[in-house]
Amino acid sequence: MSSKHEKLSIPKMIVLGLQHMFAMFGATILVPLLSGLSVQVTLVGVGVGTLIFHLFAKGRVPAFLGSSFAFLVGIRLITDPTAGIFPAVMEDGYVRIQQSMQGLAAGSLVTAEAFRDATLAYATGGILVSGLMYVLFAIIIKFVGVKTFMKFVPITVTAPTVILIGIMLAPFAISQSSENLLLAVVTLGLVIAAASWGRGMIKIIPILLGIAGAYILAVILHNIGFTNHDNSPIIDFAAASTRVGTGLVGLPPFMMPRFNPIAIMIMIPFALATIAEHIGDMVALGSITKEDFVEDPGLSNTLLGDGVASMFSGFIGGAASTTYGENVGVVALTKVFNPRVVQVAAIFATVLAFSPIFAAVIYSIPNAIIGGASFMLYGMIAAVGVRNLVDNKVDLSKTKNLTVVAIMLVTGLGLRFGPAITFTIGTTSVPIDRLGIAIAVVLGVVLNIILPDESNE
Repeated sequence: MSSKHEKLSIPKMIVLGLQHMFAMFGATILVPLLSGLSVQVTLVGVGVGTLIFHLFAKGRVPAFLGSSFAFLVGIRLITDPTAGIFPAVMEDGYVRIQQSMQGLAAGSLVTAEAFRDATLAYATGGILVSGLMYVLFAIIIKFVGVKTFMKFVPITVTAPTVILIGIMLAPFAISQSSENLLLAVVTLGLVIAAASWGRGMIKIIPILLGIAGAYILAVILHNIGFTNHDNSPIIDFAAASTRVGTGLVGLPPFMMPRFNPIAIMIMIPFALATIAEHIGDMVALGSITKEDFVEDPGLSNTLLGDGVASMFSGFIGGAASTTYGENVGVVALTKVFNPRVVQVAAIFATVLAFSPIFAAVIYSIPNAIIGGASFMLYGMIAAVGVRNLVDNKVDLSKTKNLTVVAIMLVTGLGLRFGPAITFTIGTTSVPIDRLGIAIAVVLGVVLNIILPDESNE
């Protein structure tokens, strides 16, 4: 068994670093593909963000920060032309702008992609501000301790939040899969097969294997003349190359964040889910390595590193970051606890981000393949929330616990999928129905504080 402080040869360090990079790769690139963010910028965000995290964690914790799925709902609620917070209407497949924003004049008619690109800057602004939640919680934990902090944000609040995230993303998986059901089903089948019957590294990278296998099939079908259900090409290499270029080396399309109060309110609550995930991963890594990372380097330091990493990613136009369970699995599998291996993986991810050719290949992946992978991922997100309730032995026969979970689920889902509700403050219209998760989290925290605990007889 390898010690955490074992000195590794350079060739071994490179191989182990590549293994960590592949473990996080499938899920990490899926987030920008689903949200419209840049794959290249996201890889810079997670690569540099991981190095930032290791700086704050004093180089002691073998954790990798990948892109977070928790924020996908928030990004959709900001960038979607019909369900988003910025007023627009669809006209013959185009979007009619009703409010001026970032180079788009009110009344202009643009493509859905142009509308998404214009609103993404507000999403990354929300991601940047949400990183401040980590800083705030790190300060609170530093002074009150982990146990006291978790009394105010218990599993009965964080678990329903995770469940809501997974359920709200489900319709998007169906929508993308419908473009080519064969590719979606093949992708999902490969992911399930790798996760269920795979051994070793295969079991750790099921998403990557599912996407790669289905992509090979898509290339074959495309070359023998098959098309999608709407007669569009299965793979459009030209469109992908036009988006990012074809050079071997090139700068990622960094994007400055923009700030909107409603967009910020939408994004902040998702930090609660990733903070809970962070705490769980620190405990899991501590158990695997026989180290107490909550005490040294301290949970406040690791949270601070995670938050600053997310702020950096939002600042350059990337996705929010979070500690990755996939890489925790690699640590458990290899028994190599040296954090430098993870740092090598972070450097590989950053270098890869500066290749437009690589990005073009990623962007050529058909939507149906992304949908098939999302089928599993979104369901897993919701299932993780349920598992958290079970693993922590939450007693739903107690009125307090049942009330908190029930009110959060009905509020989040009811507002999101119910009729549009708008609250006007002066000249500003606040779309309450878009703030479902935010309101559910606030209600959960408040109810947890004011409802009485039941004594055990």
